[in-house]
Amino acid sequence: MTDVSLPTASEPGASGASPGAAQIAAYLAARMCHDFISPVSAIVSGLDLLEDPDAQDMREDAMGLIAASGRKLAEMLAFTRVAFGASASAETFDPRDLEALAQGIFRHQRADLEWAVEAPSLDKAAARTALNLAQLAGAALPLGGKARLQAVHDGGATVIAVEAVGPKARLRPDIAAGLAGEKLPDGLMHGHWVQAYYVHLFVTEASGRVFAEADEEKVTFAATLPAG
Repeated sequence: MTDVSLPTASEPGASGASPGAAQIAAYLAARMCHDFISPVSAIVSGLDLLEDPDAQDMREDAMGLIAASGRKLAEMLAFTRVAFGASASAETFDPRDLEALAQGIFRHQRADLEWAVEAPSLDKAAARTALNLAQLAGAALPLGGKARLQAVHDGGATVIAVEAVGPKARLRPDIAAGLAGEKLPDGLMHGHWVQAYYVHLFVTEASGRVFAEADEEKVTFAATLPAG
């Protein structure tokens, strides 16, 4: 497996200086807005249909659109609160609660998620890592497939591994660069990169390491962090 966590957050990446905190915050905010705008726009479209006197025959469809989009938005917000935020004052997480968050995201993707976490609990860094790597694994399966996430306590470390298996599975270059702590490759958008770079930052801050490997129709993400 290829170790892709080399520079630290304060060191230059292999492709240049690390971006500043304000820039990372802006990229993360843009990423979240991009994720949320689709269900929000669908809700607005449904409301417009309800208010249109010439579209009353589509009222049932409009209500279905609003309900489905509302559930999607709620699941995305709950996931983001833990994966990208502090999640209030919680320092440890029940893996069953984390699975519910991850499965909520996978309900809106083509791939399926198998959650195989043996650890009885995960600290904040491990919980964030598991959720983000699960989402990256789903994104690595554009035509569907299965992502299998495992997490175990091994001595004084928490080991997390996600295998994404499916047709056309691929490790995007922007995600590989972000996990390595490198700046965004030229010509690519920052939406996928910033999530991977964010994982690199908090895993490194926790004195951990993150890994990625791509094989034919399989992408593997893994991380090792000190157990909290």
